[in-house]
Amino acid sequence: METIMKLIEILPVGSIDDLGDVDLDPLRIRLTEYAKEVDLSGCPQITSAILLLSMFPPSHCMDLNLWKTIKLSLINPEDFSRDHARISQILQPTLSFEAVERLDISKCWMLHLDAAIELFSKSFPSLRRLKAAYFLNFNIATLCKLVQKCPLLSEVDMTVDITPLIPSEVSVVSCSTAIMAPVSKKSFSVGNNSLDVTFYHSGALLSNITRLVLEGRSDICDSDLQYLTALCRSLEYLNLKGCITITDVGLSNLISSCVKLHSIIACDTSFGMNSIQALCSSITYSGSLDPHAEKRCLRTLACNLQILHVGGCKFANERFLMELMSKAQTLKSLVLRDTYLIDDTLYSFSGISLEMLDVSNTMISGVALAHIVHGNPALKFLNVRGCKNLIQLESKSNGADPSSSYFHRDLCTLLGKKCKLEEIALGWGFSQFSLETLKPAFVSLRAITIGLGGSFSEDLLGLLPQACPLLESIVLYFQLISDSIVKNIIAYLRHLQALALCYCLGDISISSLCFSMPNLKKLRLERVTPWMTNDDLIILTQGTENLVELSLLGCRLLNPGQHCSDWVSPFIPDCSLHVECGDFLFSTLFCELNSNYCYNNAKQLLLPFITIPSSAP
Repeated sequence: METIMKLIEILPVGSIDDLGDVDLDPLRIRLTEYAKEVDLSGCPQITSAILLLSMFPPSHCMDLNLWKTIKLSLINPEDFSRDHARISQILQPTLSFEAVERLDISKCWMLHLDAAIELFSKSFPSLRRLKAAYFLNFNIATLCKLVQKCPLLSEVDMTVDITPLIPSEVSVVSCSTAIMAPVSKKSFSVGNNSLDVTFYHSGALLSNITRLVLEGRSDICDSDLQYLTALCRSLEYLNLKGCITITDVGLSNLISSCVKLHSIIACDTSFGMNSIQALCSSITYSGSLDPHAEKRCLRTLACNLQILHVGGCKFANERFLMELMSKAQTLKSLVLRDTYLIDDTLYSFSGISLEMLDVSNTMISGVALAHIVHGNPALKFLNVRGCKNLIQLESKSNGADPSSSYFHRDLCTLLGKKCKLEEIALGWGFSQFSLETLKPAFVSLRAITIGLGGSFSEDLLGLLPQACPLLESIVLYFQLISDSIVKNIIAYLRHLQALALCYCLGDISISSLCFSMPNLKKLRLERVTPWMTNDDLIILTQGTENLVELSLLGCRLLNPGQHCSDWVSPFIPDCSLHVECGDFLFSTLFCELNSNYCYNNAKQLLLPFITIPSSAP
């Protein structure tokens, strides 16, 4: 670490003599000929040059010019990364680790992708899985180069974090149905190299990529999807969640060309009528690239779907959703949150393999949901939070109690008898009767979220540890809480790893949070601890030494004059801290950087992308 920090400190100087006789061996990443996976995620100090050092054999005796090149690359990594001739020269004596199949370079922000790809192609010839999340300078041209240099690559993950966004406030930038110009069949440049797109169109250099994750890439547009259409014909899993600039037409064209597709993650995109038609249209497929090869007819792409996540997609109306559900009978995971979902859509689904269902914030009723539960006993994850129609009253003409609901009688009974849930999120209509009926389904429950509309009394919340002894995550919104409830949860749920108390009613004090919670990894206290002071925060962190995420909202008494790293870092040095208490948000941003050992340049990198309110309510 001392060597790394010394290199970081001298980085702006630009003089080769500053390195002196620094021992570079501590910079090497320990690799052996048997290593199958290399995980460098979360190492912001890693550069192309530092990665390169690990690829030289220990006994290799470098000549003077080569040693000079490496020293220059350590001082000026950006200049080195752009000098492809120098990279080619320095790669000659590197080792090849043929056993390496999986590589994770997520959050290695100083690693230049183009230079790294050259290195991967030389040192990891068997590379099949690459995760490079949180790289803002990624584009489709980079992906094309990656495929060309690493032909065995089958899985690529280029995720960008979009979790701070509120789904209900996400706006799809493009939903045009305009006709797109065809992709040019000429070459285009990537860095200093030129890639011939005609290879991809002819099928001579089709990629082996079967799993592609571009989640959060708001810079991806329809022209990029056209290149993917030509490049990735073997796609089976596609994640475009949060890609708000692609159109329904562009997405439908990509879907139509990928006849092996069985998993689509397209939440908060323009997925709509055209994409559904592409999934429901009859297709033909041949296993050979030869145009004269015999073709076999498949019914529809929808028939092969196992995963379909289209939550927040407002361009799919009731009629098209119903058509899609009637043909997608092999689904195992389905997300239709915040869509125009109605009961008839669920009735049209006759699949029996569902393990995960998210219909939160929709207008479905308990009867329609019970229909799904009845046919899918393997259901393990259910999210019905925000579904107000679950408390629809039964007709008095049936002789039933007017206070009873479809949710209580049908849904709870079926869940209790047929399912062994692992995660559930609910709200409207959930009460003490519901918990008692659901006890058999909750024996294996590991995560529960109770939102607005859930009628939980203090006694009922106190029963959670008894009803769900294996709980690892509890999230409560707008519930009535007290010290006794929190103490009961902490005392009896020894496996608890995540606890969130958000906008809850009632009063709690520091006495309920001063217990030892060694297994707790995530803690959110939002608008429930307005009394918290600097001393209270110190007490809290002393009992939660393994926290990795801490969120505090509405703590007006915290003192912004004292840097938060002085209280938090000694107890939970690796914790990501979010504090939103008026002007205090700004100072805690730097605490988060410090507690994760980020170098000073990271502040300049991250600040332009973060909106800091001047005050909080």
